[in-house]
Amino acid sequence: MRKHTAESRPRTIKAGKRLRPEEVEAGKALADVVYTRPRTRADCCHEARPCPFVGCRYNLFLDVSETHGIKLNHPDKTPGEVVESCALDCADRGGMTLDEVSRTLNMSRERVRQIEQAALGAFVRLAREAA
Repeated sequence: MRKHTAESRPRTIKAGKRLRPEEVEAGKALADVVYTRPRTRADCCHEARPCPFVGCRYNLFLDVSETHGIKLNHPDKTPGEVVESCALDCADRGGMTLDEVSRTLNMSRERVRQIEQAALGAFVRLAREAA
């Protein structure tokens, strides 16, 4: 079983966190960068990988919660160092084992199994309601 080190454990940044002055300056510098972000899967499927668009909902580098907290899935890496950066790329390849999913999402196999079971249970409930 894979254990998280202190550096590799996913980290959440709370929504109300104040930025340090150097973080504000770095953000200002990035605000001037002009880029064309893909709008559809057809636009991005042939782009360079790892995907640099961490703001995309399918990017695996970070997650944004409903309370607007940011969870860094790979805090010990930069977006360019993440091997699997797009959930749509993973889906295009087909099925993955629990171990592959756990490495991709940087979470334990047990947590992946729990999420899988909850999703399957939700599908079963929806199917029963639709019948």
